[in-house]
Amino acid sequence: MGYGLVSVTGQQLSLLEMNVLKLNPKKDQHTRLELIHRKVTELIIEFRPTTFAIEAPFFGKNVQSMLKLGRAQGVAIAAAIQAGLEVCEYSPKKVKQSITGNGNADKDQVWSMLQRILSIKGTPDYLDASDALAVAICHYYQTNSLVPTNAAGKAKGWEDFLRQNSHRIKNQ
Repeated sequence: MGYGLVSVTGQQLSLLEMNVLKLNPKKDQHTRLELIHRKVTELIIEFRPTTFAIEAPFFGKNVQSMLKLGRAQGVAIAAAIQAGLEVCEYSPKKVKQSITGNGNADKDQVWSMLQRILSIKGTPDYLDASDALAVAICHYYQTNSLVPTNAAGKAKGWEDFLRQNSHRIKNQ
């Protein structure tokens, strides 16, 4: 299970932690679920996040894998709810689209963009950690508009945006 935490100061993102929780496949599933709950709770206590974002389950062909994944996600979500955090879910396609602009991007493309966004050097040992980090940044992008809004809410289009930001237009 990968996890990634980011800090936001103004509109500046910075990496707090990115890692994986390695679960021993020889342990029974209930013990592994307990370890997930414990780890999520420890991260919440240590970093005091304000929201919790998770990748929504994707539909695969193996029903047993889907069941195990759903249970693991449920336990992580329960730990977040227990801590009073708002929980948001994003589809894998939405995460990739938010990070790379392409909902069909591969893991290497996502990692490359994460390196640029957060000025990270090197490659993580496990791409599950970078997946989790991508979910965190996707959540930031989805909840923080980069386009200024008007008093009634959001800008209604480019014309509205340009009208509100005429000082930014440079005529050549």
